[in-house]
Amino acid sequence: MPVTARIVHEVNLKADSLSPEGRVGLVAPYLPEPNTHKHKQRIRPLVRSWIHYLIYFLIQTVFGIYIRFAHAYSAVLQRALAIRFHHYHSPEYIQRDVAALSRVPEHLSVILKRRPQRNDDGAALEALMDEVAELTAWSAAAGVPLLSVYEKSGVLKNYMRELQDVVELKLGSYFGWAGTPTLRIYAPNYSSTSTATSSNTATPGSGRQQRVHIDLLLLSASDGRDTLVDLTRTLAEMAQAKKLQPKDITPELIDTEIMATTAIPDQDLLDDPDSHRKPAGKEVSAGEPDLVIIFGSHVKLDGYPPWQIRLSEMFCVGDVGGDINAPTRVEYQSFLRALWKYAGAEMRFGK
Repeated sequence: MPVTARIVHEVNLKADSLSPEGRVGLVAPYLPEPNTHKHKQRIRPLVRSWIHYLIYFLIQTVFGIYIRFAHAYSAVLQRALAIRFHHYHSPEYIQRDVAALSRVPEHLSVILKRRPQRNDDGAALEALMDEVAELTAWSAAAGVPLLSVYEKSGVLKNYMRELQDVVELKLGSYFGWAGTPTLRIYAPNYSSTSTATSSNTATPGSGRQQRVHIDLLLLSASDGRDTLVDLTRTLAEMAQAKKLQPKDITPELIDTEIMATTAIPDQDLLDDPDSHRKPAGKEVSAGEPDLVIIFGSHVKLDGYPPWQIRLSEMFCVGDVGGDINAPTRVEYQSFLRALWKYAGAEMRFGK
């Protein structure tokens, strides 16, 4: 028998003769240290999880209380302003509300959303047109010469004639038929209908009364990124066809072409031979909006042409904590608050 096997055999025989305590003592030096903190390892994860739940509960409670107070404050403020300031379908009341303002925007832009309706049979479109008509009447009474309306899908462009009728009816209800402002509706990059001119037939007793004029510009998502893509493609094709030299593609050229997106064709809208307007066919750039009103719960431009709002003042009228995708009701007090903010804004233009 080999020596190693014999030694192992002797150890086994010796182990067989040992008592249980002796066997434990024999292997004890080779055993790991006993764990004396098992109860702590069981308790610590439980305590840690309870602390996490408590912190989460406290955060949710604090923010829940804050959001509810914010909703209540916003609702009370809106109702108070609605009672204190109301247009009563009268331009005189609107002019009184804006008389103390140091300035009003020359170009006002609004971002609207089409309200989803159950079993939609045109009710959403009618509601959207009515909101546009209300905003047009308020803007005309406040002395805003240009109103641009952004709606992402561009559905209003397909119903420009119907929109014209709705807006003119609304203007007539505010100003009376004898003093109804003249209206022009224009949608850039739209092939079927580019302009819509309101009738300026003189009414009995109106004489040669000077009427207020307002331009309504319809914008959609296709006037934003798609316009830049089309411009890039056109310039590239012209450069490849040797119709345009690459050195001629300058920032000034690109800026001119982009701004032409909101250029409004200059037409003799009033059918007045004494009108001091430029010859028909020329274009006047609408320029960047001075004020952008976002009718939503959060500041979400939703595809608005970004190069048109580099220096624009923005005002969001929605409730704090509301659904980011939900539209907000168009109300006069929100419109008036936006004008107040614009009048009190300090514009440094990067200085």
